[in-house]
Amino acid sequence: MITSFKNYLSEEEKVVYFTFGRMNPPTVGHEKLLNKLSSAAKSNPYRIYLSQTKDGKKNPLDYKKKIKYSRKMFPKHARSIMLDTKVKSVFDISTKLYDEGFKKVIMVVGSDRTTEFETLLNKYNGKKGRHGFYNFQGINVISAGERDPDADDVSGMSASKMRKAASDGDFPQFVQGLPKSISNPDAKNIYNDVRKGMGLKEQKEFKNHIQLETSAARENYIAGKYQAGDQVVIKETDVVATVIRRGSNYLIVESNGQVMRKWIDAVEAIGEYYKYDFGTPEATKYAKKMTPGYEARQDPDIKDRKGAQPAGYHTGLKKSTKIKRDAQFKKQGKMRDDDPNAYKPAPGDKGAKTKLSKHTKKFKQMFGDD
Repeated sequence: MITSFKNYLSEEEKVVYFTFGRMNPPTVGHEKLLNKLSSAAKSNPYRIYLSQTKDGKKNPLDYKKKIKYSRKMFPKHARSIMLDTKVKSVFDISTKLYDEGFKKVIMVVGSDRTTEFETLLNKYNGKKGRHGFYNFQGINVISAGERDPDADDVSGMSASKMRKAASDGDFPQFVQGLPKSISNPDAKNIYNDVRKGMGLKEQKEFKNHIQLETSAARENYIAGKYQAGDQVVIKETDVVATVIRRGSNYLIVESNGQVMRKWIDAVEAIGEYYKYDFGTPEATKYAKKMTPGYEARQDPDIKDRKGAQPAGYHTGLKKSTKIKRDAQFKKQGKMRDDDPNAYKPAPGDKGAKTKLSKHTKKFKQMFGDD
């Protein structure tokens, strides 16, 4: 019989899930492991413990930096990533969890380590030793997937592959192993900390990594970059798509009949994506033509206002109307996508004749006018 709220909590929290790994450095492979851990735990608590081994070959990041970067890279799991300098092994973890009152533990690891940990944990269950003492009613080890993100081989995306990229000075390859939510400055910090931990010099120039900062991309977007009908390249797949509609910070695009939603930093204008290497003069001319604002003539009346001011956006309007039009574009760009005011006609739109593109028509057929 439950006699108090405290007893109720202890009954509810008698099972705990956990994982233990090097994460040196943390990668998108570890993110999959943590997502699996969270999914398996459901309403039960789960804990993430990192090893404290530090060396220049396989463990370049020190313990506290790993904790810092892991929490930043995996914010969904940040509260479950434990900082405890007294916990250095899986036995320390087991003893601590047992002292906290948990009755059963379930460990989640890569498939190639399940047998090893299940054997070790059960072997010392109920036995006192230098590691302390734990005596769980049940110990289970389950697989998070076919491969361990801490494995020393370089197949797939692993910590080993990222260490090699850092050692080779290959920043673009290193970035491939980081979550897309990580900013460029944070990526450089992680990269250089790994290099320094391996005894290598900090890298200050990143010529091979051409990526527009999110803040700059957002500013350009608010200023009017990417309009319905413009063509863009989806960076991840190199697929060319056509913009159907602008959202608050995303685009609805279409390619070969497939309608997709893409964040503004996931696409790039054709001319900017391929930079100045188009192969032939004809290709260069086409890319420039299809890129909004790319070497476009700026409106002479308002070219000094913040952001791009292509003349084509303000054709036939008075200077005062152009200024009001530009101000409204910037204001609407900051509004929520579900705010009706974000779609109010801009000064100069009234009476203008427009024709729906085939892509807009298709979007409306699929999703309706709303």
